[in-house]
Amino acid sequence: MANEHLHHIYKTIVNEVDIGIHVINANGETVIYNSKMMDIESLSKEDVLHKHFLDVFTFEEGETSTLLDVLREKRPRKNVKQTYFNHKGKEITTVNHTFPIFYEDELIGAIEIAKDVTNLERLIRENIKQKGNTTFTFDSIIGKSHSIREVIEHTKRATRTPSSVLIVGETGTGKELFAQSIHNGSERSSAPFISQNCAAIPDTLIESILFGTKKGAFTGSLERPGLFEEAEGGTLFLDEINSLSPMLQAKLLRAIQEKVIRRVGDTIDRKVNVRIVSTINEDPIEAIANGRLRKDLYYRLSVVSIFVPPLRERKEDIPLLASHFIKKYNHLFQMNVQQLHPDVMHLFNDYDWPGNVRELEHVIEGAMNLVVDDTTIHFSYLPVHFRNKSIPKDGPSSSSPTTFVDKEELTTTYQLKDYLHEAETYFIKKALIRHKYHVTNTAKELGLSRQALQYRMKRLHIRAK
Repeated sequence: MANEHLHHIYKTIVNEVDIGIHVINANGETVIYNSKMMDIESLSKEDVLHKHFLDVFTFEEGETSTLLDVLREKRPRKNVKQTYFNHKGKEITTVNHTFPIFYEDELIGAIEIAKDVTNLERLIRENIKQKGNTTFTFDSIIGKSHSIREVIEHTKRATRTPSSVLIVGETGTGKELFAQSIHNGSERSSAPFISQNCAAIPDTLIESILFGTKKGAFTGSLERPGLFEEAEGGTLFLDEINSLSPMLQAKLLRAIQEKVIRRVGDTIDRKVNVRIVSTINEDPIEAIANGRLRKDLYYRLSVVSIFVPPLRERKEDIPLLASHFIKKYNHLFQMNVQQLHPDVMHLFNDYDWPGNVRELEHVIEGAMNLVVDDTTIHFSYLPVHFRNKSIPKDGPSSSSPTTFVDKEELTTTYQLKDYLHEAETYFIKKALIRHKYHVTNTAKELGLSRQALQYRMKRLHIRAK
């Protein structure tokens, strides 16, 4: 076989394997850098090849590179977790097997085989809400309608016992507000409240996040407690419980029944004292009938059942909610909006709100992004997708005072919104880069509070590197 064929086979194998490969020579310069490693580190070959390792990557104080350590020590290192940063400031976490490379007893370089665990580390950090992060109480639930007051009074009774609570409600009705209120009103309020959205994590990760892992259970696994252990003595809030697989539902049932858990890869049972508060965004009976919820788990979770009404069944609360959200975004955006135009309020009362309170909040947030030197939210400020959904097909009725805009005005407003979105994103990103993603310094330059800048970054999907 010709040498060029062998070289082509070698390059294909290196670039097609689903694991990162990084090779440096004896001088610490990169000579091989495969496609998977580019994905893990968000870099191109041009960024890395033929450059010294430390010209491209940095480490926190006290941390070192496994590649350079192996090059210096001339011995392999296996199953080492390493967190570092590329030259753009992105944080990366990998589990590495690293080996020295010898040719006729001469050290010529080192190779690192890396498995990306960046997302796992981020998900664990983002999804664990430790003690003290519960901000909502029953006073935080806005509404004076009979339906919402009745649910609040019913829920308050659940604070007296450690029984499991199942909160049933459509998406966007505020189920987590009730969950935090139960915790903060109970004897467990001084203990941790740990929250996990079960739909946000793939099955391959959720088991280890819930129950923890034993070191060596799988490649790169560490000795880590799960959410049950993190919530010891407090409340474990499991959002969208119906998204868990049947296997995980069975494990969860055992944990609730026997009050013990077993870490992934372990043989030891650990006792836990945790109150379970869970939510489901569909009719539980329908979820059971369609195989999305185990009947035996349902009975264990629903010792107390709370049914949160959708917004369309408590429309008298819309003025209170709208006023609350206007005040919230006035603070975040440093604005001075005072009210909704009567036409907008009329439209809000006519709309069915399939996204419930969350949709109302998003509509007001979107409108306030278009308000310029005005204290009133008019129809033309509402997000175009909402206007298109809410305008009657047969046009305005004689009984409706709503002022409608023509198609040309809708298009112009939509284009302006897109332009403003892009311009704001570009402006904030440039400022962040100038300050190496230091949020406090960037906020100071932009004349914003740190909180206001963080909110804008979240809204514009700008990630801190």
